[in-house]
Amino acid sequence: MKPINDRVVIKPAQAEDKTAGGIIIPDTAKEKPQKGEIVAVGPGKEGNQMTVKVGDAVLYGKYSGQELHFQGDDLLIMREDDILVIL
Repeated sequence: MKPINDRVVIKPAQAEDKTAGGIIIPDTAKEKPQKGEIVAVGPGKEGNQMTVKVGDAVLYGKYSGQELHFQGDDLLIMREDDILVIL
């Protein structure tokens, strides 16, 4: 999969199953993760190079990106501008 322009493909981290105190969180109460790993990066837009690279761990906005199920994986496609921090 090769994204175009300034788009990136992110594999979101798994949602937490337990709280710090050991309480198990049911699936209906789990929050969407805001952390993930870059799995593909586009070439950039209009001569601007991409800041992120494949393998980077990133934080992104809670409602950012388009969800996609591809070859058994849940992925997100978003613009590089939607990424908040490289960890």
